[in-house]
Amino acid sequence: MKVGVLALQGAFARHLKVLDGLGASGVEVRTPGELASVDALVMPGGESTTISMLLDSSGLRRPISERLSSGLPVLGTCAGMILLAARVTDGRSDQRSFGAIDLDVQRNGYGRQVDSFEAQLAVAGLDEPFHGVFIRAPVVERIGEDVEVLAWVDGSPVLCRQGTVVVAAFHPEMSNDDRIHGCFLDWAFAV
Repeated sequence: MKVGVLALQGAFARHLKVLDGLGASGVEVRTPGELASVDALVMPGGESTTISMLLDSSGLRRPISERLSSGLPVLGTCAGMILLAARVTDGRSDQRSFGAIDLDVQRNGYGRQVDSFEAQLAVAGLDEPFHGVFIRAPVVERIGEDVEVLAWVDGSPVLCRQGTVVVAAFHPEMSNDDRIHGCFLDWAFAV
């Protein structure tokens, strides 16, 4: 399986390392041609407004939108969650999200960089807690009825799934634990 990692800005290298460790062929995606060659996509953390602008300047916005509409499995972490949400409640007027998962999110909802935190997460389907690293993380403000919440922090959803779209408010690539990526690959390529 060939899994692309959007490599326009953000923590894409760590995702590639985790994917490679799981036996997936991880590739950087910066062009529509690279996107066309992958079976799934990871949209990493970073700065969501910057990534949004780079999606336009790279020519990737439309091809990603089309692939998502066709069922491309995608894992969005932190900024990736923001970009995949149905609505960004505090986004800039020129910021557009893909609407791939029926969630409304608030950027940096947990606060600024100094408010970053870590938490042990009880994740549906995992036997042991997962160490979540939250850096300027988004907060889910509304959950659509077809969205499955897989983990919570203080009453807020932080890991959600709708079909082949999985989003995390935290950075699973920073935990030294490959189970979230492993679950994504299992869901993405389930027979």
